[in-house]
Amino acid sequence: MKENYTVFYISVGILIILVLMGIIIPESTERITSNMQVFLYDTFGWYYLIIVSLLLVVSLYLLVSPVGRIRLGKQDEKPEFSRPTWIAMLFSAGMGIGLVFYGTSEPISHYAVSSPTGELGTEQGIKDALRFTFFHWGIHAWSLYAIVALAIAYFHFRHERLGLISATLRPILGNRVEGGLGRAIDVFSVIATVIGVATSLGFGAVQINGGLSYLFDIPTNIWVQFLIVLIVTVLFLISAWSGLSKGIKILSNANMGLAGLIFALMFIFGPTLFILNLFTNTIGNYIQTLPQMSFRIAPLNEDIRAWINGWTIFYWAWWIAWAPFVGIFIARVSRGRTIREFVFSVLLVPTLVVALWFTTFGGSAIHLEHNGIAKISELSAEQNLFGVFANYPLSMVMSITAMILIGTFFITSADSGTYVLGMMTTNGSHSPSNKIKVTWGIMLSATALALLYTGGLQALENMMIIAALPFSLIMTLMAVSLLKALSKEAKELGIGRIRKKKKPVE
Repeated sequence: MKENYTVFYISVGILIILVLMGIIIPESTERITSNMQVFLYDTFGWYYLIIVSLLLVVSLYLLVSPVGRIRLGKQDEKPEFSRPTWIAMLFSAGMGIGLVFYGTSEPISHYAVSSPTGELGTEQGIKDALRFTFFHWGIHAWSLYAIVALAIAYFHFRHERLGLISATLRPILGNRVEGGLGRAIDVFSVIATVIGVATSLGFGAVQINGGLSYLFDIPTNIWVQFLIVLIVTVLFLISAWSGLSKGIKILSNANMGLAGLIFALMFIFGPTLFILNLFTNTIGNYIQTLPQMSFRIAPLNEDIRAWINGWTIFYWAWWIAWAPFVGIFIARVSRGRTIREFVFSVLLVPTLVVALWFTTFGGSAIHLEHNGIAKISELSAEQNLFGVFANYPLSMVMSITAMILIGTFFITSADSGTYVLGMMTTNGSHSPSNKIKVTWGIMLSATALALLYTGGLQALENMMIIAALPFSLIMTLMAVSLLKALSKEAKELGIGRIRKKKKPVE
């Protein structure tokens, strides 16, 4: 397969301009992105809610549809990775740093700082805090990844198309995907991917800095975060150099091991019975109120609408911006799975794990605050987790483990990102050169630092919202294209067709 570097050079050029803007004119860049973010919140909030919900419906349809028997590859192909390793890899890429960053800070914020329903500090507020956290990190998020990953894996492994976003749109765009329109789609996808991954790297650097500050009084500033990013950049470039089957596979399994350790310690030493009761109650509330939360825009309540913009719309934009990166990576490691197995594992298994994680860490934080033991909500978002640990046995062990976990998630996300960006900018090559991967590794780190320098976490959020809008349109086209192709193949294979029994000859 001949590599084409047009998308690579255009994408790198655009990102260099964005990075230089953040460095040279940080205040103007922050002001421009903030104004654009406010405009998109006010104008397209309803759109984000509808489009994400529709894509969830498509994912659920594929889970139960007869086309679920179709395999991502030839019908007799076997998966490349074992199921535990496969799930570890998709989970590390799909949530990673964000799960650690928001595991405590989001539930405690909803409970004590800014409630989604106005119930601050009450028993109902506890229920609402976890219910909306489940909503933000549950099946809506994973359905976006599933759509992108399914489209790429299906067309690439089953129909031998290029492993590119543009190639999935052939059923509706025809040969135009090979020209300028296809290149533009791939460039949009690359920009969204870089900003999405860079945002997560920025969160990781901020939280590692927050942990060091809380534990060892190391100052919290851009220079410490710069040093953290620099160190981790070297580590993930070493991992990227070793390839998919070595570096990412080993780190993904290490992530799950560390996450399992810290989860077990928190579950055992934390309010275990409270966690179990809260988890059970919240799962029920989540399922019962899912349709209502999915379309909640609060047109008559400005305070609630501001909360929705700052949390729900931000998350939907984050997942959309992450979807090309996570989707391509999950597609790459999912060859040989059936569509039904794929959707079940990508949609439902991580949702259950995420729910357990947030109930354990967020529930422990709320338990401390609700019972007057500690004011976790008064700590900054990046220090909440370490403040919770301080109130339980083995606090230093858990804190150090958490920072190592953030670091390994950081490395895995960046490592996976360099591989995926290499694929996206070399015409879908499964083995992009180390030169290409190193270039993207440096660009990811530079973008993260530029966003942090421009305006910290707010700048990261602003760019996320902006990058997500154009790619949401591409995702919608991908879903339509996938359904069209699956419908055609189902007819050819006779899948789902009701065969009438022949009447016996009298």
